[in-house]
This record gives sequence, C-alpha cells and structure tokens, in this order.
Amino acid sequence: MSTHDTSDVKAALSTTRSTDLTPVVLDASNLDSTAPSRLRDLKAGLADEGYLPAELVVEAEFCEDDPLAIQSESDRLREYVRAASFLGSGRIVVDVARSCRPEDEESALAALEERAHREGVAFEVRHRTNT
Repeated sequence: MSTHDTSDVKAALSTTRSTDLTPVVLDASNLDSTAPSRLRDLKAGLADEGYLPAELVVEAEFCEDDPLAIQSESDRLREYVRAASFLGSGRIVVDVARSCRPEDEESALAALEERAHREGVAFEVRHRTNT
C-alpha cells in the first residue's frame, strides 16, 4: 500500500528533465560489500560510466528451523535495504527462492518493507515458483 503524497510526486516531476544516465538493476550477489565506503565507490563508478542504480535485487530463503537463522537472514536483507538507500536505488526487490516458514517470512518481510519505506525505497517481494 502506497502512503506517499501524490501532490509531492507531481510537484517534483513538474520540472523534470531527461538525463544521459541509464537506469540499471543491480543484483545483490554481485556486490562485494555493503560497507558505506564500498557502496560510495560503486555509486561514483556507476555514475562515471553513465549508469543509475534504479533497483537492487536480493535473493532470500526462509527454510531454517532455527529462529536465529531466520533472524540472521532478516539482518542480511536489512543490510541490502540500507545499501539500496545508500546507492540511491528507487526500489529493492526481494526474490524469495525458498520458504518453509511462511509465518516467519511474512513477519520478516513486513518489517523489511517498513524499514525500506523509512529509507525512502520502494519494496517489492517476488516468490519463485519451482516447476
């Protein structure tokens, strides 16, 4: 559910201009670190090459029986929410590869969505289907 003020969005877009930057989707597995200094260098390097990190995609799994493992996965995903915000990405997409604990998954993803909203990043969840 979107909670942004559409009048603010319209006002911000009223004087837009095009840019030569190409929006790209980054895969979190290709980031060697989420440390601010590494993200800063990546962001600058992308801009130098004419790219804008529009979206960050991260894979998640919620199949551990151990609550500490679920918390660890949630903490890892929270780092990527922070990374998306730091990079200036407009959206983070969480690809849930496996989920054996739907209640834990739902709770963790709700908390992550709230965090993303606070960071100014749109949040999307996709569930892979095994065929």
